Amino acid sequence: MPVAHPQLTKLIRKVKFRLLPLIVLMFALAMLDRSNVGFVKHYLEIDAGISASAYALGAGIFFIGYALFEVPSNIILHKVGARLWLSRIMVTWGLVSIAMIFVHDPMSFYILRFLLGAAEAGFSPGVILFLTYWFPKTYRGQAYGWYYLGVPIALMLGGPFSGWLLDSGYTFGFRSWQWMFIVQGALTALVGIIAFFVLVSKPDQAKWLTQDEKRLLNQALAKDQSLQAQTENSTDQRVFTDWRVWRFVFIYFTIQMSVYGVLFYLPSKLAELLNIHIGLTVGYYSAIPWVCTLILLPIITRIADKKANWNSMAILMLSCAVAGIGLSTQTTQIFQFMLMISLAVVGFIVVQPLFWNLPTQYLSGRSAAVGTALIGSVGNLGGFVAPNLKNWADQLWNNDIAGLTVLAIVGFMGVIFLILLKREHHVAGKQFSTRN
Repeated sequence: MPVAHPQLTKLIRKVKFRLLPLIVLMFALAMLDRSNVGFVKHYLEIDAGISASAYALGAGIFFIGYALFEVPSNIILHKVGARLWLSRIMVTWGLVSIAMIFVHDPMSFYILRFLLGAAEAGFSPGVILFLTYWFPKTYRGQAYGWYYLGVPIALMLGGPFSGWLLDSGYTFGFRSWQWMFIVQGALTALVGIIAFFVLVSKPDQAKWLTQDEKRLLNQALAKDQSLQAQTENSTDQRVFTDWRVWRFVFIYFTIQMSVYGVLFYLPSKLAELLNIHIGLTVGYYSAIPWVCTLILLPIITRIADKKANWNSMAILMLSCAVAGIGLSTQTTQIFQFMLMISLAVVGFIVVQPLFWNLPTQYLSGRSAAVGTALIGSVGNLGGFVAPNLKNWADQLWNNDIAGLTVLAIVGFMGVIFLILLKREHHVAGKQFSTRN
């Protein structure tokens, strides 16, 4: 295995320091925005008359809006640059998040959740694409790993923060759940404005890089581009008809099914096990799995980059998620439940930066813009299917463990596809996930 260029390694550390802290904060707010609806489920039932089935539909409909606008959003980002487009996305979804205070019945809930998804469309695949402009593939797993730190940070700190806001009572005519949306939406819009002045779309535009550093980084990125040239899809149509891309779509779909099957229901499940209302205490308990993830995520992605075994590590992590979700349905003890859910959360979060290293080594240029958006948009529909499938299975079998069991089975299908993907590359003799 080739040794990394020491000057390039030093340069990558500099790029990480300048770009990734803000990127992590941006993604943390994105995840907080997606998951905070789980904390207000009970409040919406009381104040807006939203039933369990209406909540499941509304929670998931976010991803319909997200899917519809994902591909065009990423194409625009590729044309106008990440600095402008990612900032625009954040300001827009922050304002729509604030507008969630106007939810008063199921229909208003559906409309605002759809608009929220449309506003955020393109953010995550946009960042995935943006990082390919800065990080060669041998460092990309760590870059994606740092990016995904936004998830445990958001839900480790966001859980207690949301719980505290919900415990704060009524002020200035707004209910506590409305204040949660106001505060978190305003923070998102503010960070979006800051991002416009801080982000740099590509290395050539970075004033904090010397000419030698720009040349070294561009040479490393160009080497990746040349290695991808034989497999790059040159037209949008070929991306949409490429069976490998659709295999990535399905794998990402199963991962998102695992994520949102847990995320939307964890606060209410904890409140049930603890026999308390959703507030600060539930927020503290919900933070535990994310603390574990915060510790393990950078360690595992760094190991995967060093050994260049992203596919194998992805198989292991998604297997952990499946096992954790399945086993969490078999206990009513809070300690055992937290242990299993922590295993699940670590698995389905860490698998994502490992996974994204696979399609971004297969696609480049405009094909990467279209392909990552396609994978993200259709794959994220798992966030729509998961709560509705869980609710349907729970009602069909008249218990609250059937849905999670079904989601664990879906996740296991993702594991099988990752295994087949690895075996296919091995048999074909393609160095798909190894250093060159």
